[in-house]
Amino acid sequence: MATVALPDAAKRSDPHSYANTQDFRTRDIALELAVDFGHRALRGSATLSLERVNAKADTLVLDTRDLDIASIEAGHAGRLAKTTFELAPRDAILGSALLIKMPKGADQVRVHYATRPQASGLQWLTPAQTAGKRHPFMFSQSESIHARSWIPLQDTPQVRQTYSAHITTPQALRAVMSADNDANAAKSGSYRFTMPQRIPSYLIAIAVGDLDFRATGPRTGVYADPSVVAAAAKEFEDTEKMLQRCEALYGPYRWGRYDLLILPPSFPFGGMENPRLTFASPTVIAGDKSLVSLVAHEMAHSWSGNLVTNATWADIWLNEGFTEHATFRIVEDVYGLDAAQQERALSAKNLKDELAGIERDDDKTLTPDLVHRDPDDGLSGVPYARGNLFLDYLEAKFTRPVVDVFLNGWFNEHAFQSVRTQVFVDYLHARLMPQKPGALSDAEIEAWLHSPAMPADTVWPQSDAFVKVDAQREAWLAGKMPAAKLDSAKWTTHQWEYFLDTLPALKAAQLAELDTAFGFSKTHNQIIAGHWWKVATANHYAPAEAGTEAYLGEVGRMLLIRPIYKELVKTPEGRERARAIYAKWKDRYHPIAQDMIEQLLAKAG
Repeated sequence: MATVALPDAAKRSDPHSYANTQDFRTRDIALELAVDFGHRALRGSATLSLERVNAKADTLVLDTRDLDIASIEAGHAGRLAKTTFELAPRDAILGSALLIKMPKGADQVRVHYATRPQASGLQWLTPAQTAGKRHPFMFSQSESIHARSWIPLQDTPQVRQTYSAHITTPQALRAVMSADNDANAAKSGSYRFTMPQRIPSYLIAIAVGDLDFRATGPRTGVYADPSVVAAAAKEFEDTEKMLQRCEALYGPYRWGRYDLLILPPSFPFGGMENPRLTFASPTVIAGDKSLVSLVAHEMAHSWSGNLVTNATWADIWLNEGFTEHATFRIVEDVYGLDAAQQERALSAKNLKDELAGIERDDDKTLTPDLVHRDPDDGLSGVPYARGNLFLDYLEAKFTRPVVDVFLNGWFNEHAFQSVRTQVFVDYLHARLMPQKPGALSDAEIEAWLHSPAMPADTVWPQSDAFVKVDAQREAWLAGKMPAAKLDSAKWTTHQWEYFLDTLPALKAAQLAELDTAFGFSKTHNQIIAGHWWKVATANHYAPAEAGTEAYLGEVGRMLLIRPIYKELVKTPEGRERARAIYAKWKDRYHPIAQDMIEQLLAKAG
């Protein structure tokens, strides 16, 4: 077929997708995939049912990255015949556009393909890299634009589609997806799924491994390795209560079930809000429910993100800022105001720290320019924390009950839509601002969205629990009491996190005293451990080097390992250690984490 010129990213409705959505829009995807652990590949086909937006269009453009395309058929009403196609040269960020010749009237295509072992959206783990050590494991991570590495599709949040799948696996393993999982299905090696609601491509998810299930309520439960599932179910036993609170705030839960999948520790994020099946890191199992706000966060995405979705990745605050705001409301209602205030204050502190290190002014705003950039560059703390503070600001102006009703209306009036920031601004003008004329100006909205500086009247949250930590920390630093005498017996994980993050430069003797008093090097709480190894690395504490290396080989969550690597690369000796550690553990990291670490190492020189 003749080569079709692809428009520049700046001229596309989504700069991170080649899809010609002005001509075709996907309405359904049917997957037929076999899971091949031996070759680390998915093999089979994807059948796309399309809406013809432009009747004269003769070329369909899909997004792919590192897929081996065997053949493609196109046609109508299931009558498909082979057609020609062209795979464009690979772009380092976007992958390769797949251009498919569409016969007149054709509104279906079937792509026969296989993924490659380096697919950025899949991780393949050996039995030794799992909790049970008996079977291999595979899971996906499609956000932001990694779905194209395992499915040829229109990989843009502007397009929403239903999907179905037939997945074949080794018989001892269970497949689960962001769809209607059957917890009672026998491990037959053949699994069928349906997602009847239209979702964006980044929410299509799959995992295959040795998985058991435990219910935590009539609509909620946990999938996990058999050795982990009981502890996970106990940790997340309040999930149904959280779901009820979400519904009271934001309207009915529209996805049927809400289950959790506890992944191996290599998962690069704390959680991923795949509808019906949140993917979660085992690092959130602390044994005391102190980290269950992650579940509240991913659950809240069932409204902000999954129900109402950012139309481009530059609008990610519409997903994450709204979700962070909802998270704190849920934690407050289920676990109390003190717990929520700790979360709010820690989020705000982290935002201040992060803003100080961001080089590009637009990356400090809620409207970053991501054209010709990796959309994952927009996944900083800014859209989360600054977005939440903007909604807190609205609460301060209009009162919480008024804003609650406003947000409920936002979610329900825009359900199953993908929207831009301007749509929210228009909704502000139409539904909130008239309730108290003069309370909010266009200039104030502009400042929150577009100014790199935080507004002068930002409402910065405080926590009495952290004030107590401050007092104890300063008493120890001043030599007024030994570490072992600190009044810390009832501190939460967040208080320990705050304590470690606010320590100044320390001497080796001080670090040894802390470790002796609190056993940081031996803690099973991966959050506290991550902050401890960061402090130890920043202070060049030699006795912690072996423990730091072991931790970096065990945990793949980027929020926890990135700060340690960043401390390592600050010195020539540290850079050498960082490269050696990464070379040793590289195969345990997800491709997304690999890319993050490699960028850090390259930038460090």
